Amino acid sequence: MPLAAQLADPVSAANFPTTVLRWRNQRWADAVGLGGLDEPAWTGHFGRFEPLPGNLPQPLAMRYHGHQFGTYNPDLGDGRGFLFAQLRDGAGRLLDLGTKGSGQTPWSRRGDGRLTLKGGVREILAASYLEALGVNTSKAFSLIETGESLERNDEPSPTRGSVLVRLSHSHVRFGTFQRCAWLEDREAMAALVDYCVAEFHPGADDPDMSRKACALLERAALATGRMIGQWMAAGFVHGVMNTDNFNITGETFDFGPWRFLPHSDPNFTAAYFDQNGLYRFGRQPVQGSWALQQLASALLLLADAEDLAPALTSYEPAYRESFAAHTHALLGLTPTGDLASDIAFLQAFYGWMTASGANWPQTFFDWFCASEARANASLQAGLYAAPAFAPVRAALLARAPCRPERLALPYFQRPAPVSLLIDEVEALWDPIAASDDWSAFKAKTDHIEEARTALGLGA
Repeated sequence: MPLAAQLADPVSAANFPTTVLRWRNQRWADAVGLGGLDEPAWTGHFGRFEPLPGNLPQPLAMRYHGHQFGTYNPDLGDGRGFLFAQLRDGAGRLLDLGTKGSGQTPWSRRGDGRLTLKGGVREILAASYLEALGVNTSKAFSLIETGESLERNDEPSPTRGSVLVRLSHSHVRFGTFQRCAWLEDREAMAALVDYCVAEFHPGADDPDMSRKACALLERAALATGRMIGQWMAAGFVHGVMNTDNFNITGETFDFGPWRFLPHSDPNFTAAYFDQNGLYRFGRQPVQGSWALQQLASALLLLADAEDLAPALTSYEPAYRESFAAHTHALLGLTPTGDLASDIAFLQAFYGWMTASGANWPQTFFDWFCASEARANASLQAGLYAAPAFAPVRAALLARAPCRPERLALPYFQRPAPVSLLIDEVEALWDPIAASDDWSAFKAKTDHIEEARTALGLGA
């Protein structure tokens, strides 16, 4: 039986009243061979969901399960999105074009299957900013306003509707494996493992299915550890780390109530409904480990626990190494090569950040490439003059700058970095809602792109 028939349902997109293109990711469209589409063709494919030539004849809504805030839910699936198409990038990687807000599916439950325009704007901002910061993330690809008025409890209503298309290395979730395990469908689980190894983790290939499942788990643990290490260095709070919001390639996706830290606070919680702080910032590494344990439990259908357990041990060192490396990368510094020394530096640096209340993005910007002169001219230079900062200053200056020529770029001539704090996001939305004025949004996305080019940390 084809894998799609076991794991997805063919669906149709909603028939929207209008399709007004609000944003397209031209850089990634060029990368996947779609950059030459004119606006009518673009809106036809990504607003009306006319099939791309030689691609899926009909969209597929994925089936999956998941732990949501610790409670297992077997009644999940793509309720307002679907897999629309699959493409190859220049490196030959398989990429998915998936939707958000494309209409109801068999998994919509009581939802309308729609996405607010504000929600689409927020995802563009978050995905673009994470990419600029070098975090492994799905890419917002297209945003089209649909002409619908939506009722929502968490924003003023009625509000404008939209449909988003995102580009992702994979939409296969941990919850996809959990569904196979719940159904005790060994055939589907084996087919899923075969597919994920062939397309995403070919180094895990093995003629023995048990060993292959263990090797896939190990690579998922490595990828997840690296992703969460990047989150922690970027000050990113995902908000809803349910197992259906983790994918097999360790790629950030399913943006909901995300936030970026204004200052270091381990107890910062992004979602207003996360009243116990289960997914608070400082707990994200633990939650990543827990999600991987649920993936391992699902794979018991194919392998023994004593064989799967060693694969999970790769997570913690991958997380630590990623956190150290990405902190250095965001500071424009070269790690010493001694992980223990670098971890000690991180403890001092982030400990000072928490105690001082320093602005998170400003601090990284000020000390990029250990430029003491730039830091001394900062709006928060007074914090750097305090005695408590002295050991951190010494550790920063003891590290070699990495590609210091980047400091000559226009981005680093500004007094402040691009940032994406919640008040800024709300300020960007207000003129769109009030008068359809997109100029502030355009200025912010241009600033994010300037940062991406200057930092040079991602694809």
